[in-house]
Amino acid sequence: MKISDTIKSLRKQINDHNYQYYVLDNPIISDNEYDKLLKELELIEKKYPKFIVPESPTQRIGAQPIESFGTVTHRITMMSLANAMSEDELKAFDKRIKKKLNSAAEIEYVIEPKLDGLAVELIYENGKFVNGSTRGDGNAGEDITSNLKTIKGVPLILRNDIISLPDLVEVRGEVFIRKEDFELLNTKRLQSNKQPFANARNAAAGSLRQLDPKITAKRSLSIYCYQAGVVDGINLNNHSEFLERLKGWGLPVNPEVKIVKGIEKAMQFHKKLETIRNEFPYEIDGSVIKVNSLSIRNELGVRSRSPRWAIAGKFKAQQVTTIINDIFASVGRTGAITPVAKLEPVEVGGVIVTNATLHNQDEIDRKDIRIGDTVIIERSGDVIPKVIKVIQEKRTEDAKVYHLPDHCPECNNQLMRPENEVVFRCPNYSCPAIIKGDIKHFVSKNALDMDGLGEKLIDQLVNERIIKKVDDLFRIKKNQLVKLERMGNKSADNIIDSINNSKLTTFSRFIYALGIRYVGEHTSKILESAFKGNFDSFLEATFEDLESIEEIGPIVAQSIIEFWNDKSNKHIANNCFELGIKIERNNEIVDQILTGKTFVFTGSLEKINRKEAKEIVERQGGRASNSVSKNTDYVVAGPGSGTKLEKAKILGINIINEDEFEKLVNKG
Repeated sequence: MKISDTIKSLRKQINDHNYQYYVLDNPIISDNEYDKLLKELELIEKKYPKFIVPESPTQRIGAQPIESFGTVTHRITMMSLANAMSEDELKAFDKRIKKKLNSAAEIEYVIEPKLDGLAVELIYENGKFVNGSTRGDGNAGEDITSNLKTIKGVPLILRNDIISLPDLVEVRGEVFIRKEDFELLNTKRLQSNKQPFANARNAAAGSLRQLDPKITAKRSLSIYCYQAGVVDGINLNNHSEFLERLKGWGLPVNPEVKIVKGIEKAMQFHKKLETIRNEFPYEIDGSVIKVNSLSIRNELGVRSRSPRWAIAGKFKAQQVTTIINDIFASVGRTGAITPVAKLEPVEVGGVIVTNATLHNQDEIDRKDIRIGDTVIIERSGDVIPKVIKVIQEKRTEDAKVYHLPDHCPECNNQLMRPENEVVFRCPNYSCPAIIKGDIKHFVSKNALDMDGLGEKLIDQLVNERIIKKVDDLFRIKKNQLVKLERMGNKSADNIIDSINNSKLTTFSRFIYALGIRYVGEHTSKILESAFKGNFDSFLEATFEDLESIEEIGPIVAQSIIEFWNDKSNKHIANNCFELGIKIERNNEIVDQILTGKTFVFTGSLEKINRKEAKEIVERQGGRASNSVSKNTDYVVAGPGSGTKLEKAKILGINIINEDEFEKLVNKG
């Protein structure tokens, strides 16, 4: 047999065994026999390197360590899912769908366990794995191709002996670590005097973000694939067909996926998963319920952050018992005073919990929570620890009643309780805790993104009175920084560079950075669109102007008005502009021919990517949607267009190609 034939045979055997193990869950050889095959292939390829190809099973950890991750733009936004915390919310989800469809017919759903891992995207071109990335902010993620290659469940080349391969397929999935592998990983870390991972999700996420793929390869990561991005060259009617295609191509799909008719049966399966959640070899924190029909999905469309055709049904939080050792008052960024319970450390859902929020004094009084009490706590949504109830039978005689202080624990100012609110607040805008919170928010990644200004440095800057408010950041001098503890010349230069680089920003980032109550990232972008990036117009807007904006209600409008009524806030914003802040003009929304028009992009774009095309539409006042409906004005169709193009034809929507879109944009 020729060497090339021997190599092909070994690769096929190894890939077939990976398929048997990771997709069919039916290994037909031992781990030792598998290792022997891989070792034999490695030796032959080493002797005959001209036969080595990137998709060989031996090349999973061939990449060298890198200095930093690049960025990958997703062709279709990787959205997050809305959560349902109860059966009523799941029923409401089903009711909304039926109302949107104007039909009482039962919906066919696909339901599966919701894995507690890290969302990723795998891209295959002509069957070969070419790129992999994290979800990131949904529009773009980190390029972790080399690390994803180390996961044996990720085929480097798709199988085509059962189902034909598309020219391009983007597959979304969840990378996770099994309980057994997680325990083994932490045992090894302890033996090496390293800090163990707090939970399996952190272990998976941390492993995928290693700059050296060889480290990732040692972490025994797994993956299940569950959703499509762009798929060129095939037509599908429903999601369950796509899952079958995935398995045929050799991609792992969760074996617990179930197809049901109607929300009642979906809820039954959700309850079953919750009952047996601890029996799974991996962590799950709920179920995911999706509409099976792809045409119905297109009709339902998406919201700004999540699809209307899917929802995450969350399990009830896991509860444990512990003791409240103390209660202290914490001062937040807005001056809100929150009582926090200092707990006897306890593990909840794989995380060691030492603190739990008590929300406010009314909540403490209602539950009669005292220092020294034995309490039941839970991680709400498996994230935020909170006290559920006091076990009165275990209360001791020395349990102490707790009352929030009358004065701020940070600045000693008299606390106030605004009318119709349950929260006490520190009214002193010069309070160190408020200043630190404002600055930490102002420099955060989704605000002005000043890299290098972490919590410890900000604490130092405020404590040394170098900065007293956010605009002082732009006044910092290098000689002030080098005087700080553990701050050298190079670090000081990096901080100054980071501050200067942040000065060119967008309208939405700057508004979000200012920390207006109730104005988060999404609302900031709505305001950017409404005011076309004009900050002065936003500053002078009346309550009526703000409330007339879609998605801006009276509470948000009033909060914005109150923020600008405080002259110090206007002063800070104006100072920022005088000190160099510039709003990027290319993010202005120009009132042009695309105003009020809705565009849908399908297939491949050759001159620009889909994200850039959507930004062009939005800059000229239009709206970019992911689904075709009767409200769509234009469908821009490229090579590989599928069901969206067919639906556009049925609905009689204007269909244009990329060149026609370019002419329309230039005309605008």
